[in-house]
Amino acid sequence: MNIQMTEGILIPFLGTTLGAAMVFFLKKQISGTVQKALTGFAAGVMVAASFWSLLQPALESSSAMGTLSFLPASIGFLIGIGFLLLLDVIIPHMHMDRQNEGLQSGFKRTTKLILAVTLHNIPEGMAVGVVYAGLPAGSSGITAAGALTLALGIAIQNFPEGAIVSMPLLAERMPKNRTFLMGVLSGAVEPIAAVITIIAAGLVTPVMPYFLAFAAGAMMYVVVEELIPEMSEGKHSNIGTIAFALGFVLMMILDVSLG
Repeated sequence: MNIQMTEGILIPFLGTTLGAAMVFFLKKQISGTVQKALTGFAAGVMVAASFWSLLQPALESSSAMGTLSFLPASIGFLIGIGFLLLLDVIIPHMHMDRQNEGLQSGFKRTTKLILAVTLHNIPEGMAVGVVYAGLPAGSSGITAAGALTLALGIAIQNFPEGAIVSMPLLAERMPKNRTFLMGVLSGAVEPIAAVITIIAAGLVTPVMPYFLAFAAGAMMYVVVEELIPEMSEGKHSNIGTIAFALGFVLMMILDVSLG
C-alpha cells in the first residue's frame, strides 16, 4: 500500500476525528436546526459522490459491453442496497419509535446512535477502498484526482457525523475525553473497511465495476433510509433541503475541478 493510498484512506477518518473534537469547543448539544443542516449537507455530498466518483467510473469501465454496459453498475448497485438492508435488519440502529423514545435510557439511545453512525461508515470506507484499489489496476474512469475528491467529499460529510455522535454523548454528561474517543471510534471502522475492500478488490480486478456500483448502492441506501428522513422530520425541513443542495454542489465542484 503506497503513501497516496494510505493518505486517501485516512482523510475520511480525519474528518470524523475533527467532528468529534467539537466537544472541546461547544458546550451544549447541537440544536435540531443545526443537526438538520449538517445531515442534509452530508446527504448531498454522498449523493454526488455516489454518482460522479462511483457509478460514472463503473459505467465507463464496462463500456466495452456496448448496450449492456449498464449491467455491472445495475447489479452492483442493487447488491449494495441489499447488503445495507441486511445490515439494517441484523444490527440495531437509529430508527426508534418516537412514542417510546422517552422510555429508553440515555445509554440505550446513545448506543443506538453510535451503532448507526458506525453502520454508515462501512459503505463509505468501502467506497474509498474500491476507488483506490482501481488506481493501480488501471480501471477506466478512475483517476488519482477523482479518488482524492471522493476521500475529501466523505471527509467533509464525516465532520458532522463525528459531531452528531459526540455532542449527544456530552449531553448525557459523559466526560469530554471519553466523548471524543467514542466519536473517533465510530469512524475507526471506515479505514478498516477500506483496507479490506482494497485487498478483496485487488484479487478480483475484472469485477471492479460491480465493486464501484456496490459502494454507490450502499451509500445511497444510507442517504434514503437515514439521512433524508432525519433532515426532513419536524419543522424547518427546508433547512435540510437547502443544505443538501449545497453539499451536492460542493461535491460536484470538487469532482470537476480536481478530477
